[in-house]
Amino acid sequence: MATGHFWTLWPHIGAVLAPPTPPPSRHFRTEAPDPARGTIRLTGRFSSPPGARTLVLLVHGLGGSAASSYMMLAARAAHDAGMATLRLNLRGADRSGEDYYHAGLTSDLKAALGSAEARPYERVFVWGFSLGGHVTLRLMTEDHDPRLAGAVAVCTPIDLAGAARAFDEPRRVVYRRYVLGGLKEIYREVYLRRGGPVALPGAMAIDTLEEWDNRIIAPRHGFADADDYWEKVGVGPRLGFVDRPTLVVQAEADPMIPMHTVRPTLDAAPNVDTRWIPRPGGGHVGFPKDLDLGVDAPKGLEAQVMGWMARA
Repeated sequence: MATGHFWTLWPHIGAVLAPPTPPPSRHFRTEAPDPARGTIRLTGRFSSPPGARTLVLLVHGLGGSAASSYMMLAARAAHDAGMATLRLNLRGADRSGEDYYHAGLTSDLKAALGSAEARPYERVFVWGFSLGGHVTLRLMTEDHDPRLAGAVAVCTPIDLAGAARAFDEPRRVVYRRYVLGGLKEIYREVYLRRGGPVALPGAMAIDTLEEWDNRIIAPRHGFADADDYWEKVGVGPRLGFVDRPTLVVQAEADPMIPMHTVRPTLDAAPNVDTRWIPRPGGGHVGFPKDLDLGVDAPKGLEAQVMGWMARA
């Protein structure tokens, strides 16, 4: 587990000390339909090298954003491979106070893929990280856009209930408070603009993911409670509906998404190409530069994924 912590923390520290350089990009904006609020504004960063015919939609993890370092590294790799990229902020992740998202809001991804920027591309891949990987996998079980050529999910919670309860264990308190800190930033801006189900002092005092999902996510998005949300949104039982190339990358030493919460479901999902990274080769969304997924391409997560997409 120590190596899992190292590969989770070291890339983050490295990105703070030497931030990755994303490709040249411009501001992206579109709207997603919402049954309660009509339309929700979405933002992001869009980049397209000359002659690009393929678009990669990048989806961040819980509490992250289009500016997360792993998003910028992925965008740079895709740009260097001649692909356009859209680093999407799930609703509210830009800290605009527009709204806040959950693990099954594929409507945000569909809105991005239907935008003026995305429509011209002949092929589209969706690449999600952590919770963004879960939203990506949900999309692959329900969307039939003929341009959708495949998807990649990295360090993704599959069993939402199991992952949340494991995340709430005392030994993960540092990670949990970091993630909840990002979610509270998002909620604070929403509350100041629109109000919310819990007054700010109470929301800021929440210290477990289960309580967050019970008090913040469930009432806003029409679920009875956290269990109802996890059951209705969880992608595990739906993986049999995946009918296009889908790569899942999971690290056995991931300290945030325990292996026992993902392995049984993924091992029983023949439609998904799962690559397990054995100890000590990675952590949560962090891997050594010589990572090998078994793809005939240069080593490293981003280069290996680009190689997989080229063959999908």
